[in-house]
Amino acid sequence: MIIGVLGGGQLGRMLALSGIPLGLRFRFLDPSADCPAADLGEVVVAEYDDSDALARFARGLHAVTYEFENVPAESARRLAQHAPVHPSERALATAQDRLAEKTCFQSLGIQTPEFAPVDSLDDLRAAIVRIGLPSVLKTRRFGYDGKGQVVLRTTADVDMAWRTLGEPRLRRAARSSSEQAEARADLILEQFVPFARELSILGVRSLDGATRFYPPVENRHSGGILSRSVAPAPESGAADGLLQSAAESVLRALGYVGVLAIEFFEMSDGRLLANEMAPRVHNSGHWSIEGASCSQFENHVRAVAGLPLGSTAPRGQSVMLNIIGAEPDPGVFSIEGVHVHMYGKQPRAGRKLGHLTVCEHRPEDALAKAARAEAMLRNC
Repeated sequence: MIIGVLGGGQLGRMLALSGIPLGLRFRFLDPSADCPAADLGEVVVAEYDDSDALARFARGLHAVTYEFENVPAESARRLAQHAPVHPSERALATAQDRLAEKTCFQSLGIQTPEFAPVDSLDDLRAAIVRIGLPSVLKTRRFGYDGKGQVVLRTTADVDMAWRTLGEPRLRRAARSSSEQAEARADLILEQFVPFARELSILGVRSLDGATRFYPPVENRHSGGILSRSVAPAPESGAADGLLQSAAESVLRALGYVGVLAIEFFEMSDGRLLANEMAPRVHNSGHWSIEGASCSQFENHVRAVAGLPLGSTAPRGQSVMLNIIGAEPDPGVFSIEGVHVHMYGKQPRAGRKLGHLTVCEHRPEDALAKAARAEAMLRNC
């Protein structure tokens, strides 16, 4: 069975590493011939909207998936004419648009921060009156790792935020719009949430509708990029059921197949507000390679390939640290129980080059070893 993956980055690489032992083969579509997954399967080198390349990519595939959510939804629709695409184009389109995403959450009874669409400066001013300050102005599409957003703390920030995000997008929209269509900035204003911590939940749904969930994960970010995940999240017992219930409702509503991640803000009073979802394997689930009976990557390819799901039970306490911008001190390899995964990328500030995971039976042992390893990371 050949699985096609849109994207040949580190997530595509780890999908293949987990699927090859199951007897699966992989083909990737990626703009770069030397992408991280290049040594694990055939690579069709092209842009994601290249119709000829999509046709070549699709030949002989049994199923198609993707490793990041910014692939064109139209490409997923085209490929669905040749092979099943999981997760579906509907799930992809929902996750690509922050407005559609939060509207979906609310329609399922999942609480979110307050939000409002913003297509003009007047929209922005009206949204601020309703939502208040501080708030965050974001692009509806293509923002990740802290990109495409501006925090507004006072009314003095409004014009700056509009010049930064609104005006450039409005100019581009005006150039590409027909004479009859009104140009829109396609932004969203969201309530700024002073959360106590971020939690994520990863669930997986199979072709026959079976669902399983990994334990909640506590995440910490640096410069808008995930730097550390702890699984299971400490003291998350009260949240477990709510997180799983929310994820299950999204999985079922979207007819989802594969791994889904949803990030939540946990407030000091215990309330949970859904922030965003990722229709794919997720950075906050990397711990599961060593830390769970069946990793998120293996469970995703199992689901896409129509195989039964594996156990999501944790093997102990795990801590995952991202390796960002610079390679770690070689001494990290000498720490017993530290598992290092490098992605074959060239160092660059802010770039995820790899990750490492510690998994121990006792939480204090995992945290202590992770602290030693973290001291050897030169993240930048």
